[in-house]
Amino acid sequence: MSLADPHAETPVLAAGAPLGTAGAAVILVHGRGASAEDILGFSGPLAQPGVAFLAPQAADHTWYPQRFLAPLAVNEPWLSSALAKLASLRATVVATGIPDERIVWLGFSQGACLASEFVARNPRRWGGLVAAVGGRIGPPGMELSDAGDLARTPVYLGCGDDDPHIPWSRVAESAAAFERQNAEVTLRRYPGFPHAVHPEAVSFARRLLDGFAAS
Repeated sequence: MSLADPHAETPVLAAGAPLGTAGAAVILVHGRGASAEDILGFSGPLAQPGVAFLAPQAADHTWYPQRFLAPLAVNEPWLSSALAKLASLRATVVATGIPDERIVWLGFSQGACLASEFVARNPRRWGGLVAAVGGRIGPPGMELSDAGDLARTPVYLGCGDDDPHIPWSRVAESAAAFERQNAEVTLRRYPGFPHAVHPEAVSFARRLLDGFAAS
């Protein structure tokens, strides 16, 4: 593992349609302490003909070492390496002929934070973002004001109202920031829900893929 670029050589697991034949792709981003194999399990309930599922693995099972609310500098170079990993994977998908508007990002917890950060920093019309229990990365009080147009990209952010790792205030701030970037945001607050993927997040992703199948 390179200390300067820890995620550069980590594997990417795949399920569903092979990239060479797929017409859409879901990039699944796992949480802290989990694995690509864990989150690739969502390829089962989300399976659709012609959809590829890709799950990158984080080095040492974490995308960045400190909390997502820590100052950005203390999570480097891990954070930049993680964002570069997603950029490289996106480039691989696009090179096979799948356009950005048919790429869906789905992440849980730390993976939801990373996927949210990547989409905000790379604005365009994506197929969608499903951020299950996560939000934008950066310390409290940091202005979330990325430039660029998400062109009505569908974005889901959902979280329990008292989650032990993800403050609801940051989820709401992230939703507002995505709206400023012209995303079509669905924000869900679940009273008493644990630190887990809510079934509504899976349903949201399934509807996105159903839309691809109908187009």
